Amino acid sequence: MISKFDNEDDVDEPTSGPSTIRSPNGTCRNSKSYVQIVKSTMLIGGSSAINVIFSIVRNKAMAILLGPEGIGVMALYNSIVDISQTVAGVGISASGVRQIAAVSSEETGRIAEVAAVLRRVSILLGVAGAALLLMLSAPVAQLTFGNSQYTLGVMVLSLAVAFQVAAGGRVALVQGMRNISGLAWMSVLGGLFSVLIGVPIIYLLGEPGIAISLVAAAIASFATSWWFSRKIEIPRVSLSTRRALQETSALLRLGIIFMASGFLTMGSAYAIRLIVSSESGLHAAGLYQAAWSLGGLYAGFILQAMGTDFYPRLTAVAQDNEECNRLVNEQTEISILLAGPGLIATLTLAPAIMALFYSSAFQGAVDILRWICLGMMLRIVAWPIGFIVLAKGAKAIFFWSEVAAAIVHVGLAWLCVPAFGAAGAGFAFFGLYVWHSVLMYFVARRFTEFRWSPANRKLIAAYLPVSTLVFAAFQFLPLWQATTLGLVVAILVGLLSLRMVASLLPQHTLPKAIRPLLESMRSV
Repeated sequence: MISKFDNEDDVDEPTSGPSTIRSPNGTCRNSKSYVQIVKSTMLIGGSSAINVIFSIVRNKAMAILLGPEGIGVMALYNSIVDISQTVAGVGISASGVRQIAAVSSEETGRIAEVAAVLRRVSILLGVAGAALLLMLSAPVAQLTFGNSQYTLGVMVLSLAVAFQVAAGGRVALVQGMRNISGLAWMSVLGGLFSVLIGVPIIYLLGEPGIAISLVAAAIASFATSWWFSRKIEIPRVSLSTRRALQETSALLRLGIIFMASGFLTMGSAYAIRLIVSSESGLHAAGLYQAAWSLGGLYAGFILQAMGTDFYPRLTAVAQDNEECNRLVNEQTEISILLAGPGLIATLTLAPAIMALFYSSAFQGAVDILRWICLGMMLRIVAWPIGFIVLAKGAKAIFFWSEVAAAIVHVGLAWLCVPAFGAAGAGFAFFGLYVWHSVLMYFVARRFTEFRWSPANRKLIAAYLPVSTLVFAAFQFLPLWQATTLGLVVAILVGLLSLRMVASLLPQHTLPKAIRPLLESMRSV
């Protein structure tokens, strides 16, 4: 059997020697934990790096074939699928991850029971969700686009909902068992299929092929999730009707909270796209979608690693507040160090990145992208703390914090988009995380008496003002001066981050090819 913790225990670490390292300020840190965080982040990050190449090809092709307006249609279609999938799935994929992660790896029978119920219920829910969207396709198209022109496309999307919900139950098993390499491969194959299948469909059919390409991507996602979930060796179990109902009830009780949260998140994203398109048209919605995709591209692999590896690890120690706080601080430290340089570089090179991934027709999205990068820096800081609430299973707090976040996000967009155009949607995202970061910190203090570690206080006090400085430079300085300043800052921050990450890891875990360089940086 593949143990839940195989990905942690197979770290190439000597059997003797210290398991902690001492930082420059004298505090001891768990080096094995840092190794696990970096390893899982690099696995997910490696797959994300490959997906960046696929994204360049896919986005460039879509931009040329569809233009900003077509990208706007695709964004709204995606929002319809996301909301439908969230409601139809009733949150059981997220609750399934928690259920599996909370079970000891030795309890194979218990894991098999949860997995069996997940597979069956997710298929039933997928079919039900598809049927519901099919029946409501005409009013959904009218609400989204203001006419019935896209009704057929929405009907086709019902198939995407069915396959994505069905895939969610299998992905939950892979994630709950912390098969990080499997998740990484699923991500890479998903990106590959989106290029090999999606681009030819759009090339042949144009805008009418958008919905079909999304269905094809959902089928590919189900196929890869089926393949990797079946490779996890768990015994087959025969469940009585009573036992199956008990497991289903357990999944749904927590899943409904996850569903409500996902609905608020996806619903607010949908509402903001509607606000942008109604104020400035589908062209502006396409610009916002392009900025949103690129703003989350670099930070995405870190955020994804939090969900795939960090969340199950945190759930396993949820009853130990001191251990929870330690894991959150370590995850935050690594996340800031890895994300900071990339986000500053993205903010600086926004025009070139937009032209590389899309085309010159999308240069109007540059200001939106910069606001989103600033918000992503805060998101990196806030997300690890938010997982405390999930790991503790605090349903009410989790739900109402999500309600408040949706109200703040949509409210800011409703105020800012009419005043500043599509760039107002970027500012709304930044404003959301200013508010949400403060809220989650105080919520975490209540649950676990959480405090930032001294190292994190220093990083936050350095990285956030530096990011703001680079952002402000583009508002007040000539472009060449602001770009020069941003590049210098990105390089310096990158070197500092590399040095600090190297100082957190034991020497034997560093890549041999760059070990001398990193060792020399440690001594600087």
